[in-house]
Amino acid sequence: MRKQKIILAIAAAGALAGVAHAQSARDYISIVGSSTVYPFSTTVAEHFGKANAKFKTPKVESTGTGGGFKLFCGGVGVQYPDISNASRAIKKSELENCAKNGVAEIVEVKIGFDGIVIASSKKTKPMALTRKDLWLALAKEVPEPGTGKLTANPFKTWKDVNPELPAHKIEVLGPPPTSGTRDAFVELVMDEGCKDFPAIKELEKSDGKKAKAACGAIREDGAYIEAGENDNLIVNKLVSNLNALGIFGFSFLEENLDKIQGEAIDGVPPTFENIAAGKYPVSRPLFFYVKKAHVAVIPGMKEFIAEFVSQKASGNEGYLSNKGLIPLPKDQHTQVAADANGLKTLAP
Repeated sequence: MRKQKIILAIAAAGALAGVAHAQSARDYISIVGSSTVYPFSTTVAEHFGKANAKFKTPKVESTGTGGGFKLFCGGVGVQYPDISNASRAIKKSELENCAKNGVAEIVEVKIGFDGIVIASSKKTKPMALTRKDLWLALAKEVPEPGTGKLTANPFKTWKDVNPELPAHKIEVLGPPPTSGTRDAFVELVMDEGCKDFPAIKELEKSDGKKAKAACGAIREDGAYIEAGENDNLIVNKLVSNLNALGIFGFSFLEENLDKIQGEAIDGVPPTFENIAAGKYPVSRPLFFYVKKAHVAVIPGMKEFIAEFVSQKASGNEGYLSNKGLIPLPKDQHTQVAADANGLKTLAP
């Protein structure tokens, strides 16, 4: 184990020397990752670029959380990103992949909270949805009436799912498996919506892993449509298809309130106030991750981090709240800012 750590340290040192040598090849910060964090990161990058004439505006790309971590963990050097945005915490397997490639020191920065919204065109009547309704509509397998055994999802309309819902065809546009929004949707909606069904409870007794897989598996027969990492594309499709629903972060609802509306989940509408108060059931923390090895050699990284965690950006009345970010409580924000500016790394 010690030998492996020494080898990794040598590899990281060599790669870092490569960064310093090739610094002129990239004089801007490279950011990848979550489509949900993308608008917040882009806004901070724009503010940063305008306020700091000696630094270039960071380049921000929307690759999805999982895709971002793959790029970020690829190695140390200017060919790899400096920062990865994420709409969930980094997984153990991703940390292991980072370590394997010499990315040994990572700074985790929690920036605030976001709600996952189920949205529709403003021209349609809102639906009162529950997480149980959403699971029945989108699960790959559901309990068969009468037997209770899991079978391929037969439901075609929302009325099939719940007699109180309209007879609209089930069409839900959402993120792909590489998205942190998809991961969070499965955890906060699908896993919660399925747990009270007897068939799932029985399966859980005999095989917990199989039960979890059954809860989280999304149907592939066209009712759920993967719309890539472009949330604006989903918004545009909702405008043109009045029966469709879309899944994305609260910030995109905020930006498009003239065209779309958020559906209430379990009786709670997705509002800034409800998410901040912890009342809205489908909300999650948002992060960005910093490659510490790049901080000293890529121009402006310390300054960019300081801008992102400042009160004026991600604080209670910061400019990111106008974009839909739900700020951290004041004490937590102060601690996060101190840890980020001090480049406190995750435990190995």
